[in-house]
Amino acid sequence: MSTTQLRTINFGHTPDADDAFMWFALTTEKLTVPGLKINHLLKSMQELNVDAQSGLHEISAISFGAYAQIAHLYDLLPCGGCLGFGYGPMLLSNRPMSMGELAKSPVAVPGMLTTATFTLKLFAPELQLVQLPFDKIVPAIQSGEVAAGLIIHEAQMTYKKMGFAKIVDLGEWWQQETGLPLPLGGNIIRKDLPADLKSQVASVMQNAIRYSLEHRKEALAFAMQWARGIPADQADQFIGMYVNESTVDYGDIGRKAINELYARAYDKRLIESKLDLVFVQI
Repeated sequence: MSTTQLRTINFGHTPDADDAFMWFALTTEKLTVPGLKINHLLKSMQELNVDAQSGLHEISAISFGAYAQIAHLYDLLPCGGCLGFGYGPMLLSNRPMSMGELAKSPVAVPGMLTTATFTLKLFAPELQLVQLPFDKIVPAIQSGEVAAGLIIHEAQMTYKKMGFAKIVDLGEWWQQETGLPLPLGGNIIRKDLPADLKSQVASVMQNAIRYSLEHRKEALAFAMQWARGIPADQADQFIGMYVNESTVDYGDIGRKAINELYARAYDKRLIESKLDLVFVQI
């Protein structure tokens, strides 16, 4: 099957500032794959994780917490991944709490398939988890509906102003445990696509990330549409945490971190079997 026969393929990713920044050149068609139309579908990570269970989209963002279940359907792209270098999802509450206290009350998480929840299970498997949409977690903490909540977006930067107490930053904990960044999310492409097409797509996606990093002001202005009310300087800081040179390519440290995450998950019986990771070659 040639690339010209695949006139349209779907790319599922999130309506978040970091993804908008990352894929600016693709969304605005400043960069394209010859003969191919990429259709951008904006969904939450939890929705994308569920969609991937049936191989719904040819290309998709994915939580590493979900990838183990669909590795037989998708290869990993070598670019577009988010690594937390000493930072990551935060467990927040209205007041300082011990883990013993937390274990007695519900804790909100942004989807059972997210890497945030996956990592929280490694950190504290005894917690009682309840799933809420990511944008409902802050109000649930504020109202006392839940004792604590796992935050994965801009509230990581604004939680002090909201009066929350940080129980743990899972990226910080992971780095202390392993000396590695926490692999949060990546991008995947369906195994049944032709090898040359997968390489072409990977190359243009890699170039799109480079384009945004080299045209930061332009890409940031575009991404502000999805910044959920935070000012440009904070959005730029947030984007910089998750879109950087390691996003262009995982490198050895990124690949090592992903393998370590799954090795520990297998040891804790969070996944049923060891993974043989396959990255698309460019």
